Amino acid sequence: MITTFASGAINTGVVKYTAEYSDDEFKQHAIWRTAGTIAVIGSVFTSILVIVFSQTIALWFLKDASFSIVFVWFAVTLVFFILNTLLLAILNGKKEIRRYVISNVFGSFISLAVTGLLAALLGLKGALIALAIYPSVVFFVTVFICYKARWFKLSYLFGRPDKKSILNLAKFTAMALTSAACVPVSQMLIRNHLGIVLGWEAAGYWEAMWRLSSAYLMLVTTTLNVYYLPRLSELKNPQAIKKEIIQGYKIILPVSVVCSFMVYLFRDFIISVLFTENFSPMRDMFAWQLVGDTLKIGSWVLAFLMLGKAMARVYIFTEIIFCFGFYVLAYLLTEKMGLKGVSIAYALNYLIYWIFIAIFFILKIKHSANEEEMIF
Repeated sequence: MITTFASGAINTGVVKYTAEYSDDEFKQHAIWRTAGTIAVIGSVFTSILVIVFSQTIALWFLKDASFSIVFVWFAVTLVFFILNTLLLAILNGKKEIRRYVISNVFGSFISLAVTGLLAALLGLKGALIALAIYPSVVFFVTVFICYKARWFKLSYLFGRPDKKSILNLAKFTAMALTSAACVPVSQMLIRNHLGIVLGWEAAGYWEAMWRLSSAYLMLVTTTLNVYYLPRLSELKNPQAIKKEIIQGYKIILPVSVVCSFMVYLFRDFIISVLFTENFSPMRDMFAWQLVGDTLKIGSWVLAFLMLGKAMARVYIFTEIIFCFGFYVLAYLLTEKMGLKGVSIAYALNYLIYWIFIAIFFILKIKHSANEEEMIF
């Protein structure tokens, strides 16, 4: 949440407009310069606030003021974290996949090294500090990787913001800030509800299930972010966009189904490797959670068109409504079905979301005067 607010939440916008302006370097530089300036100002301002309120934040999130040092370290290195995400967004928009992948791979190794070292030396506090600082360390790796690229110059990343670029990026700021607020808040509300009603062990099972879903779905979500979003952003012909969406469903949805099936098939093995035997009750959540994951990916293939075409109003509306809807469904179904109810709520929520998004785009197309005047 903090990094999203600090960056001005403009990274998705940087991906979109970098791809969209692929044939106009002047417009690309205006976007990068504006985004870089916003990122530095936002991260410095946010860092000061985090340092000042570090004890309060530690008490609020970690229930222990002694962990305030974690947030101080996070604040000190925040600007490098934000600049790293900006560079990755540019690489994504430029379709420099090789550099993008290399940076992320090295980032994973650095994460392992930093977390292992600090956890061994300082225990839990060291592990938390590592989580706070390792993304910032990766910045220097990304700069080194980008240094020899023809398009890379520091002067392109900082300078006087461009008014039109600010207005364009503001749409993505609004969308990303909505997600940054709604998604974690809905998850915290559900987790607290589970803790109160079913006990904190049950809340832990759900948290473990949620993180497992996020991990294996990364294969699909990375594809959506790295290929699909820039591709939708650069396409302007309605027929080409329709073809890309259909192609997306032909490839992405089957991969998601296969991944979900494999995770379900090996659920006991996965629990034993990633967790402990104490987490065995979460096996009852797998079926509905994996159905929900598949429905999520199915809906996202269409929903990414809202990002690719900067449809801010409908995106914000759906984020608020369906995050709130997830909490309401989880609240109602856990009362009747126990822990499994939250996974059913997750699947049901994304089924409704997919139907809503599909109807929205069908109606948009039908109400267009002709193919060339469609919303795309």
